[in-house]
Amino acid sequence: MKGFGLKFLYFILFSFFLLCQCADKDSSLPETVDFNYHIRPILSQNCYTCHGPDPSSRKANLRLDTYDGATSKLPNGNYAILPGKPGRSSLIDRVTSDDEEEMMPPPETKKVLTGHEIALIEKWIDQGAKWKKHWAFIPPQETKLRYNNIDDYIQEGWEKNNLDKGELADRNVLIRRLSYLLTGLPPSLDEINEFQNSDYEDIVDYYLESKHFGEHWARHWMDLVRYAEKMGHEFDFTIGGAHHYRDYLIRAFNNDVPYDQFVLEQLAGDQLEEPRYNEEGINESIIGTAYAFLGEGKHSPVDIKQEEADRIDNMIDVTSKTFQGLTVSCAKCHDHKFDPIPTTDYYAMYGMFESSRIGPIAFNRSPSKDNIAEEIEPINAQLKNEVAEYIDNIDLEKKYNLQEVKGDFRGDDFDGWYADGYAFGKGPLYEKFASSNYYGKGIMGSLRSPTFEIADSFIYVNARGKASSIRVIVDNFQLIQNPLYGNLERHVNSQYFQLERMNVTALKGHKAYIEILPGWYNRHHYTIGKEDYIEVEYVFTSDQKFDRDTTYLDTLKTPNRERLYAEKAEKSKNLQDSTFVMGFTEGDAVFSPVFIRGSHVEPSKERVKHQFLTAISPAENEFKQEGSGRKAWAESVVNPENPLTARVMVNRIWHHLFGKGIVETVDNYGLQGSLPSHPELLDYLAITFMEEDWSVKKMIKSMVMTEAFQQSTTVNLDNSKNDPQNKYLSSFRIRRLTAESIRDGILSTTGSLNDSMYGEPVPVHLTEFMNGRGRPSVSGPLDGNGRRSIYISINRNFLSPMMLTFDMPIPFSTFGKRNTTNVPAQSLTLMNDPFVHEETQKWASRLLADSTKTTEERITQIYLQAYVRAPSPEEIENGVEIIGEFGAEAEEAAWKNYCHIIMNTKEFIHLL
Repeated sequence: MKGFGLKFLYFILFSFFLLCQCADKDSSLPETVDFNYHIRPILSQNCYTCHGPDPSSRKANLRLDTYDGATSKLPNGNYAILPGKPGRSSLIDRVTSDDEEEMMPPPETKKVLTGHEIALIEKWIDQGAKWKKHWAFIPPQETKLRYNNIDDYIQEGWEKNNLDKGELADRNVLIRRLSYLLTGLPPSLDEINEFQNSDYEDIVDYYLESKHFGEHWARHWMDLVRYAEKMGHEFDFTIGGAHHYRDYLIRAFNNDVPYDQFVLEQLAGDQLEEPRYNEEGINESIIGTAYAFLGEGKHSPVDIKQEEADRIDNMIDVTSKTFQGLTVSCAKCHDHKFDPIPTTDYYAMYGMFESSRIGPIAFNRSPSKDNIAEEIEPINAQLKNEVAEYIDNIDLEKKYNLQEVKGDFRGDDFDGWYADGYAFGKGPLYEKFASSNYYGKGIMGSLRSPTFEIADSFIYVNARGKASSIRVIVDNFQLIQNPLYGNLERHVNSQYFQLERMNVTALKGHKAYIEILPGWYNRHHYTIGKEDYIEVEYVFTSDQKFDRDTTYLDTLKTPNRERLYAEKAEKSKNLQDSTFVMGFTEGDAVFSPVFIRGSHVEPSKERVKHQFLTAISPAENEFKQEGSGRKAWAESVVNPENPLTARVMVNRIWHHLFGKGIVETVDNYGLQGSLPSHPELLDYLAITFMEEDWSVKKMIKSMVMTEAFQQSTTVNLDNSKNDPQNKYLSSFRIRRLTAESIRDGILSTTGSLNDSMYGEPVPVHLTEFMNGRGRPSVSGPLDGNGRRSIYISINRNFLSPMMLTFDMPIPFSTFGKRNTTNVPAQSLTLMNDPFVHEETQKWASRLLADSTKTTEERITQIYLQAYVRAPSPEEIENGVEIIGEFGAEAEEAAWKNYCHIIMNTKEFIHLL
């Protein structure tokens, strides 16, 4: 009996010990374990590589990324997860096992779950193992919002984490903060003085309406679309018209174009039924499509199909990250390892871009020009009667024994070809030939064939014209030149119709289309003159080699014909325009196979239809299988039911204003991305964004009007202990200015800023160390003519050393979040760069130009210009001492050196 009592006592004590242990363990666990915020991150980081969405790497046929997969009976009769019963869940046995043959994750992965993580999983299973769709794929719901004010959500975060509210910043700090974050420039002395007694909201509105607002926020967007004016690789060829896209972005942000419209323009601006025209009659919408052609490009790849695969992969990567915050390119070789993105999603997008044509697009097309074109139609009708009888029709099949006529334009339509721009009008001219002289010479536009597979050795085009081009675009390859691909292009320069021949024997089996356009490419840069035109009767392919025929076209002049030609030429002058972007136009639908393991030489037999991402839009919601499907894809992006689009954009705005996104991984909302610090706030912002007509400026204003934004950077020590990363914003984050703002701030502070807008980029200044093939023949001025950094040419092979030093990204993919490094090269740049020395000299000279000012007054002006604050008495005393050390005979050198010291301070290049 005594033994029994002692055992019972031990049992009670042991049970009490276990209960205490559980209580201690549970004290750090949430009351309710949430799958999205507590469990999925553990599984994603440790399990999904072998037990996730990708079947090619899945082991034991076990899926832990779906409820059905994780809770199904295993072959041995057990369950990986048995809801409500952690003791019978094999997952718990495996993650707690010491046996190397049994433990999970396997020892070779070097991953081990912590005790806290195991406890979370146990508690979650015990609570029923409730599964949820990934948080980013659940649309934000207004009914679940508890506040209608940003600060209320921030305040809740402070209260939950025992944080005290930070103190507010003073007026001058806020003026500098607003000026830099909204325009990328420091405030002027006049603005500083004027705003001392202004309402804070008035200051916000002032900078939102500044013309410099669009320049600064356009530069943010340019990081997303890997903007550059050169293609990189061996010769760094020019990307035609790229700067027009840059100017389009500036206008769009300044005019607060609704974000959903902005997205539609980027993805399908060439297909909008009601394109957006500006006050100058420019079709803004079509310029947006130029983002696709801003990537890198090779001029003579050995494998042009691989080059196409690389370029489209880059387009998919940039498009999916920029607009949806997803890494779709990770599904190129296999289903995404972590996210519900199957390989077919990738190749649905691949086919969409493969179906799209890229070429020079005239954007100066307006309703007024449409009216001019209509006025020319009656003239063409009269000319048709005058000249048609002199043009002979030949029987192609009889003359050439043809089997493959790719285009016959001796009728009333383009025989299935695609025309864009004004050049080729509404159909063949006089119903005898396709002519870019339909309305007049020197008018931009192109005529492109349907896509076909090259089966014959030769392509023939019967054409005449001046300084014009016939190009065979094989696998969407644009950079045609010798020694490998020069035969794919013919320059037409004859007043007689001649049979142009292109040998494509080596490219049999490749897909291609034929492109006909006035003007031609010089080192891959398109140009068109006022007299350029091309006319084509027919196009065919054959294995036979035919000699060049010349067909005489009657040029008999009569008074009536001369009058009509002159009248037509006069009217058509208003249609001539040489401005363009390299943008999208439509072609016929091309459906891509899946490339097995990502290799184009191993295509699947089945082809993938065009559709949106299946994690967001069900697979049965396929697009109409006509053309590229870009418009339908774009409409799916801006659909209010899309859970990502609004969230991604408001988070980008938050990132640029607060220094860190609510979702820190601003380009990745998948399972490997970070969880939102304030999920309800993110949803509130997304819903508000859509309700307020997708207005970027309204969203920015709502953020900068908050107390959270107006806090000082002073850190409360207790707050820093409870929230060392300042995740919950109990103070404003100290942050360094961007590379562009540092350079532009220098120009503005020294009075050297040239604030003119738009236009051709200023050539980058070349240092003696910037050498290599493709080096520009002209070096730009050291100060870039005083222009803002957004207007300095971005040459991929010759990027500005100062911009790179201060973390401007190399433009090869999407960079929604720049690196922020702290390296010696930055201090050395501010200390030694000739540009900085030149600008401090200008600053000193301007200070000394006013001889009425005392040394103290000049020091005060320097502090206001550089830091937007007055100096302390001690700072004035130090400044006077430094100036005095040089003596009166070296006054200008003294001030130049003092200004240089100011520029080398932390305060000058940071928002404090």
